[in-house]
Amino acid sequence: MAVLHHAPRKERAQVSRDAHYSTSPFTQIPLDEWRAFASATELPLTESEVRRLASLGDPITVEQADGIYRPLSALMQIYAGHTSQLREETESVLGVSRERTPWVIGIAGSVAVGKSTAARLLQELMSRWPRTPHVALVPTDGFLYPNARLEQMGLLGRKGFPESYNRHALLEFLAAVKAGEPHLRVPVYDHLSYDIVPDQHIEVDRPEILIVEGLNVLQPPRLSTTDGEFRAVSDYFDFSIYLDASEEALETWYMERFRGLRKTAFSDERSYFRTYSHLSDAEADAVAHNIWQTINLPNLRENVAPTRSRASIVLTKDADHSITEIWLRNL
Repeated sequence: MAVLHHAPRKERAQVSRDAHYSTSPFTQIPLDEWRAFASATELPLTESEVRRLASLGDPITVEQADGIYRPLSALMQIYAGHTSQLREETESVLGVSRERTPWVIGIAGSVAVGKSTAARLLQELMSRWPRTPHVALVPTDGFLYPNARLEQMGLLGRKGFPESYNRHALLEFLAAVKAGEPHLRVPVYDHLSYDIVPDQHIEVDRPEILIVEGLNVLQPPRLSTTDGEFRAVSDYFDFSIYLDASEEALETWYMERFRGLRKTAFSDERSYFRTYSHLSDAEADAVAHNIWQTINLPNLRENVAPTRSRASIVLTKDADHSITEIWLRNL
């Protein structure tokens, strides 16, 4: 098992990323030390594998995949191993025996920050470890209400906001995962049609590790008695990651992704956004800017960014997509 070597305490910054707090539960890990941890781990990715796993609009180099995500996968293996050990010791003390349930990772962050790429990279890396050959990935897009339902609720223009998801169904799925139930089904979301695909599902059958990726997965419980529900999605996470970047960088990446989709997926006659493929460059940029300013940015500020402090680790990206800061929650 790989060991993360700790630098002397004085070399580690403990500076709050929120001006309202004078102390922080996070420690900043120097990048050179983090990258050095990669040399103590195995199973590097090749350039072709990194290209295959990267999302449109989220360029990532082999150096970033190898120097950031490979150490992260090894660190999570350590955490998962100690969780398993704690379970075994608890069962021994209590005199009970229960089947191991999946170790669950949550990945949160803004639209266009690169959650999908990070999730696929970690799935690939962690599935190569001997103890965790079966790593499942579930995007929370599958728990969005269908467009017809969103229209009935007056929420189609707020797609991606917390209220546009079937939160109860997501919570029940995660509860079943942690109960060790087999052959669970997750609805499939199609980004081309911009809707849930009827009668199609992803099957999750008791993996060693489950990665759950989505905008709002770190939201706290709702303080409401209307549905009698006080659970949070993150209650079922064993480890969580928040991908962070400046609002300016995120808007630039969203605009770039929109331009790329306009030349590819948007031109497909099945695409919900096919009308955008006929716009001029200036018109398309105006549409993308409006979507960002009226939907994605308010959602980021109101719902996504405030959950950053609830993560186990925060990876901060620079304007070129490279990760420049790593903040690990203190144990």
